[in-house]
Amino acid sequence: MPLYSLQARQTQRTMSKYIQIDVTGVKTISIKGRKSKVTPKDFAKPLDAKHASFKDFADSLPHILIADELRDLVNDIVRARKNNNPVILMMGAHVIKVGLSPLIVDLLKRGVITHVAMNSAASIHDVETAMWGQTSEDVAMNLMDGTFGMSKETGDFINLALTKAMKVSDAGYGETLGKKIVAMKARNRSMSILAKCYELGVPVTVHAAIGTDIIHQQATMDGAATGELSYRDFKVFVNSIKDLINGGVVLNFGSAVIMPEVFLKALTVARNLGYKAKGFSTANFDMIRQYRPQMNVVDRPTQKYGRGYNFTGHHEIMFPLLAAMIKVQLSSR
Repeated sequence: MPLYSLQARQTQRTMSKYIQIDVTGVKTISIKGRKSKVTPKDFAKPLDAKHASFKDFADSLPHILIADELRDLVNDIVRARKNNNPVILMMGAHVIKVGLSPLIVDLLKRGVITHVAMNSAASIHDVETAMWGQTSEDVAMNLMDGTFGMSKETGDFINLALTKAMKVSDAGYGETLGKKIVAMKARNRSMSILAKCYELGVPVTVHAAIGTDIIHQQATMDGAATGELSYRDFKVFVNSIKDLINGGVVLNFGSAVIMPEVFLKALTVARNLGYKAKGFSTANFDMIRQYRPQMNVVDRPTQKYGRGYNFTGHHEIMFPLLAAMIKVQLSSR
């Protein structure tokens, strides 16, 4: 085949079945008059590694999206305490397992956190850390031979304390454990959230779901005591929630189910009783975004009258960052 004939075939074009719009009439505008969301003043700033303070680091973060939302949340927290509004920390067990108790204790001593509400797994890790200096067993290994969750000391400490308290006091779950840790002079009580709350008179509540925790596997478990003391704590929690009026902050760290559900019910009870618990901020911190915290912490409680935040990241990074930014803000006032 002649070369020119082959070239002709290769360059031959076929007509498309579809009609393309004519864009020659598109109108453009000048970027100089266009509204833009980002300018270089919003960009992150390099740090002087030799002389930078944490404040310098916080100030170096870009003024864009989540970095600015984190600043806004810090401002909400500091403003809440300045105006004597509550700052309530709801938390799951992972927060303790990744070593954040000292930071929470520090914020408690500084008067930043006014109530701690935790699931009962968190109370287990707090007790084990305070009493024996270790927690977070190897679940996969111990599950193989049926010893997972069978630590006698843990079950006896918590279950027997709850059973006794139901008979001799009107204290709830969190107060009972905090009081016992202090009374027994646990060697690591300085790191115990339960103990520090008890010492400071800051409400600490434990919200149990029966069957979810290792102490429920043991013969010392008393369902009536566990349920009663957890219910007492629910009412203590409602008493704190009722004060979220025109200010205050609720933080949810690492609880995807229990605390978002308890919070929504507690808020409903407070409003049902006539308390105007509206106009506050909420923030959910977790490693992934999930439906329940989004709805029950971020969106529904703040609709029309507040602001909800959602931060995604590992607790062992996000909580130290938040705590340090709060302390910097407090020190500058």
